[in-house]
Amino acid sequence: MTDVLALDSAAQDLLFREARTANTFTDEPVTDEQVQAVYDLVKYAPTSMNMQPLRVVLVRSAEARERLVGLMADGNKEKTAKAPLVAILASDNEFHEELPTQFPHFPQAKDLFFGERPVREAAGSFNAALQIGYFIIGVRAAGLAAGPMTGFDGEAINKEFFGDGEHSVLAVVNIGKPGEDAWYPRSPRLAYDEVVTTV
Repeated sequence: MTDVLALDSAAQDLLFREARTANTFTDEPVTDEQVQAVYDLVKYAPTSMNMQPLRVVLVRSAEARERLVGLMADGNKEKTAKAPLVAILASDNEFHEELPTQFPHFPQAKDLFFGERPVREAAGSFNAALQIGYFIIGVRAAGLAAGPMTGFDGEAINKEFFGDGEHSVLAVVNIGKPGEDAWYPRSPRLAYDEVVTTV
């Protein structure tokens, strides 16, 4: 079925079939230029009403890395300590302040998001999660491996790295070139017929 897709087979492999969650990395650094190239690619991916709630904190200093590692689950501490780059991915709960007023759906968005905070937070969290998926694919497109994790003390990370009460961490992602024994065995995936129905 690969020939019915617009991407060639090599790109399909790079982004999906051969892409794995990395658990070890080489010492090769990840540059700011690489991260910017990833962001500048994936920022165009679609979200609801073009909202862009994702915020990214690149953890580069030894002091910040130590603070973060202490807030990760035990199984994630060592790989977070050793990855060339770690990114904290969060939803900005005040994302609506960045919506362009000339956006066609701005009046509708204003009614939805400038009022009740729970509605805004739910929309922000969902769309930031979409953006995280795009970000991981962008990392793969850059020839790097990603190790996304959700095992951490989210409340403590919010306080330690944001502190304003307006951000909610959703994932922490280790980024770099895969190292020795980087992959766990491939887990099974549900087949098409187990997922897709037609009505």
